[in-house]
Amino acid sequence: MQLKTTLALLAALTPFTQALPHAKRADWTSTPQGDGKTDGFGTRQTNGAGSIDTYQGNIGSPWGSNIIEISEADASQYKYVAKLHGANTEPNKVVFWNKFGPDGKLDGHYGREAISFTLQPGEDKYVAFDENTQGGFGAYPGDDLPKGPMGAYACTWGEFDFGSEPNNRWSGFDVSAIQANMAGKEVQGMKICEAPGGVCSSITPDGAADNAYTAAETDIGGIGANLAEGPVRLDVTIGYEG
Repeated sequence: MQLKTTLALLAALTPFTQALPHAKRADWTSTPQGDGKTDGFGTRQTNGAGSIDTYQGNIGSPWGSNIIEISEADASQYKYVAKLHGANTEPNKVVFWNKFGPDGKLDGHYGREAISFTLQPGEDKYVAFDENTQGGFGAYPGDDLPKGPMGAYACTWGEFDFGSEPNNRWSGFDVSAIQANMAGKEVQGMKICEAPGGVCSSITPDGAADNAYTAAETDIGGIGANLAEGPVRLDVTIGYEG
């Protein structure tokens, strides 16, 4: 009798249980309150020396642990996030680096990797950045990024500054082909936009720049985006054609 009663109760509850709605996942452009999630980051390491252009912000300890790959499901929980979409037609190696290397020199872009991954055509990847992080990233078909005569990455760059301490916690970004131009290398298309619906910076494969840097703008400041203190979402298109 007890078994029949239990089975009858379970049968009665089953339709109700199946009808319960699934929890809705937050869109990646949603932002957290305060500093948000910091899981996965290393210890913050900042020496605070230099002006805005030469300032050494957070490079992580160990070096590069201030930049991490995250899942789409976790993206809404971090303060500073970039979504990379592969508009490329073949697999691209993507490399992120800090502006300063582990020895405190302005050489983070000389073959160093905070994180790297392969971005397939049509694929989306998500990257989170810790507070007061400055650096760049590049993408190129194949297994590595091209380098110039001195060993610096010589491709189209995405440059970023998140929660800058000397700049009152403002953030910024731009696309730059300066290194590719100076090394005589191929320019890759890239577009970065503040999401949703904010300012953009882009370069096409033929070198057409919109609010972005080429070698001709090397000495011009203020190109790109300047964003007030708070969470940031960047929508990045790798292989942008215009």
